Amino acid sequence: MAFELPDLPYAHDALAGNGMSKETLEYHHDIHHKAYVDNGNKAIAGTEWDGKSLEEIIKGTYDKNAVAQNGIFNNISQLWNHNQFWEMMSPGKSAMPSELEKALNDSFGSVDKFKEEFSAAGAGQFGSGWAWLVKDGGKLKITKTENGVNPVCFGQTALLGCDVWEHSYYIDFRNKRPAYLTNFLDNLVNWENVASRM
Repeated sequence: MAFELPDLPYAHDALAGNGMSKETLEYHHDIHHKAYVDNGNKAIAGTEWDGKSLEEIIKGTYDKNAVAQNGIFNNISQLWNHNQFWEMMSPGKSAMPSELEKALNDSFGSVDKFKEEFSAAGAGQFGSGWAWLVKDGGKLKITKTENGVNPVCFGQTALLGCDVWEHSYYIDFRNKRPAYLTNFLDNLVNWENVASRM
């Protein structure tokens, strides 16, 4: 059964007041995300991956020894990444649940220190990729990955991910990726969704 483009969990203009415009969502969700869905479906059609879950395909096609990944992986992993990304944001101001705040304080010293390290990971990712807060063996870690690589490849649980491909921020922030990351953490993250993944 073919994968489908999920609807956004909010209207296209719902994040505009928080720094992510309607135009960005129209391009990012309706064009970029849809392309990953369409190209991923074409790539797996008639292969051993047809009918498998996104996670099974990601784990089965990721090549840890290669910098450039294959077409199936690239599209399916980006499909998965974006499915998570939209859910990790909220149009309403999201309060951080106490259990998540405690976990961040325990792991990074403070919530502000977590934000600082997460932003640095995203800003320091050369070229396209993602910044992540992951649960790895019971511990919280900040990671960054190139292109469409994600925590599923490493057996980690993605708690929060931020897309640092230019299509995610260029309309609203031009080349100011650090400002985009700060705005993401301060105004866009659905902290209840993050806590629910723990």
